[in-house]
Amino acid sequence: MKETVKTGRRTFGRLVGPVDLTDKIERSTGMDRPIQVVAKAVRRRLGPGWLRDLLHGVPLGKPMHPPIANISLGLWAAVAVLDTIRADPRASRALLFSGIASATPAMAAGITDWSVLHREQQRVGFVHAITNLAAFGLYTGSLAFRLAGDERRGRLLSYAGLGAAGLGGYLGGHLAYRQAAGANHAESVAHLVPLGWHNLCEIGGLPDGRPVTRRLGYIDLFVLRTGEEVTVLADGCSHLAGPLHQGRLTNENGTACVVCPWHGSTFRLSDGTVAHGPATAPQPSFETRVRGDGVLQVRPAQS
Repeated sequence: MKETVKTGRRTFGRLVGPVDLTDKIERSTGMDRPIQVVAKAVRRRLGPGWLRDLLHGVPLGKPMHPPIANISLGLWAAVAVLDTIRADPRASRALLFSGIASATPAMAAGITDWSVLHREQQRVGFVHAITNLAAFGLYTGSLAFRLAGDERRGRLLSYAGLGAAGLGGYLGGHLAYRQAAGANHAESVAHLVPLGWHNLCEIGGLPDGRPVTRRLGYIDLFVLRTGEEVTVLADGCSHLAGPLHQGRLTNENGTACVVCPWHGSTFRLSDGTVAHGPATAPQPSFETRVRGDGVLQVRPAQS
């Protein structure tokens, strides 16, 4: 469909397509009640611990859902190719089964990530999940028909499944690239701070034992003074840019940490590494020193 847009004396034609659809999904409030119920149930069911961290991808340092989901989509797309050229039905069945098997952990990781997103992201993710569940059901039905000897219906359901999976993949791409779900929201910090030492503030003006935020150029920093020692991290959480200085301090296995107030990501104060998700990327950390006149200086930690 084409929409006419008038600007001054000129008239431009603008295509109304998928981008408009995803924008409408982001703004739609009709799904908010079921989203709230499901997200809360997922968070309560998983709770904190190693399983949640594993599903988020904390041990890998990257979200787990996208690569596993791509495996399923690749296997199912290969089924369509084999069906089109009428290849050995056993090969199609093997790929179908492999895609279904890999989709199960992909869905578990995906709903874990989804449960701790912003509401606009959750709305798109909710539709993304529904389309992928439809694809999963269609491919499961396709495999059942093929095992029963009905290859024709099996192929038809596979083609329909690929259409649903393609729509789900588009919405997943919108989540990742347009809404930055799963992206590292602290990645730009290291690029905004030049090398070398920078004056930040007077150490005497920092409260003892309570984190605060101080601004360095374009970025906000988390600053915690403990006696004569000062810890400095990027303040915007790498998960979704939550303000770390408003979080609580905790201890994980003898290591001092800070917990993001938004979604509970936990970072070690010593180097900004992730102790618990949903964040998978570490917080940029800074080296500190105090000049003779009491001015605190910082520089990006050397990797």
